[in-house]
Amino acid sequence: MIVKWMKSKTPRSLLGRAMMILVVPVVIIQIVVAYAFAERLYRDVSDQMSRNVALEISYLASVIDDSSSKQAAITDIQKPSNALNIFVNFNPDLKGQQDRWIWYDLSGGFVINALRQSIADVAYVDLAQNRKLVDLALSTNKGAVGFQFARSRASASNPHQLLVLMVLTAFVFTTIAVLFLNNQIKPIRRLAEAAEAFGRGWSIPFHPRGAREVRSAGHAFLAMRTRIINQIEQRTMMLSGVSHDLRTPLTRMKLSLGLLEPSEEVDYLGRDVDEMENMLTEFLEFARGDSEEKTQTVGIKALTKRLVRNFKRANMPIELHFVGDTEQDATFKCRETAVQRALENLLRNAGRYGDVQRLSVTIEADQVVFCVEDDGPGIPKDQRDVALEPFSRLDTSRNQNDGSGSGLGLAIAADIARSHGGELTLLHSDDLGGLKATLTIPR
Repeated sequence: MIVKWMKSKTPRSLLGRAMMILVVPVVIIQIVVAYAFAERLYRDVSDQMSRNVALEISYLASVIDDSSSKQAAITDIQKPSNALNIFVNFNPDLKGQQDRWIWYDLSGGFVINALRQSIADVAYVDLAQNRKLVDLALSTNKGAVGFQFARSRASASNPHQLLVLMVLTAFVFTTIAVLFLNNQIKPIRRLAEAAEAFGRGWSIPFHPRGAREVRSAGHAFLAMRTRIINQIEQRTMMLSGVSHDLRTPLTRMKLSLGLLEPSEEVDYLGRDVDEMENMLTEFLEFARGDSEEKTQTVGIKALTKRLVRNFKRANMPIELHFVGDTEQDATFKCRETAVQRALENLLRNAGRYGDVQRLSVTIEADQVVFCVEDDGPGIPKDQRDVALEPFSRLDTSRNQNDGSGSGLGLAIAADIARSHGGELTLLHSDDLGGLKATLTIPR
């Protein structure tokens, strides 16, 4: 439990943890040194100085006791008290007086303790009324007598200077360490930003800097990014060539079917050719991805309303609902064509498997959530992860009218979501009873 609590309180950033590793030992060392300093200076030195001045006060008290009368004591004590720089008062007010010192006076307790142990019959020792003086009263055979002397005679003067110097020195060197560590961690932060941006499909400029290990990691990242980009380009070029080569015979087949006499078999063949052409288009879209498209600021409501309008023209009405921010000009940064393609795939799946389709848009401060629901048969919980994999086809009974498809619709949508730093989640729709596809895109 304690370890878990400590982990929750430790910094999450590398700079914070490095500072904790640096600062904690420095603070502990300062506490140990300060304690040893206080123990040595405040206790031992203050005790010795207080006992020395206690001897002088005891001597003055003995002079007073040896005098024949109070008036004689006043006369007898004047010369030695002046020589010792101690003011003597034969009429102190003892009412309500007690030992006092200010709470931050580190040596006050030691001074009072040493004076009481060295001088008999002490009535009170007051260090709070005047911080520069020690006010002390004791009982003699001539009555109560008060003594005042400089505080510097009972304890070391300015004992806090070493502590102040320690704190200031630690602050200066900690500031220098923070600047140095921040300069060393900045290249790591830039590498993380470049890696995160590349994970979202962006390629931002990055130049390895910093320590040797950080530069080595930066060069490895650049080499990896170049290999991945080249691989994507080669895959896209290959599939583009395959698509182009296959479209030529498909076009000849469509022309040949157009010249045949209309019949049921010709209609079946025409639908098969159209399905093959659609599958080729999906293959190419999946291979190309959305890395070539530039990120731009897109109006959320404009995008969704255009989608709904296009589907309505294709005789597929979509229920549209907005949740959260209702501002007309709410925007988010994305690759517009890619996000539109992902939503179109989700809406086509909803139209293929159900009779009612609903698109709900939740606009939050840091993300946009597109939720597509239908009243179809849905996808069992144990098959939802499989449904997001490329070329996966589930039970053919779920698609009785439109064929089995290419198995790339959900995979393309999931890939687009990941390239934006978001995710695609498949759930059960409580309202419509079918599938609920949630596409989350950061703003």
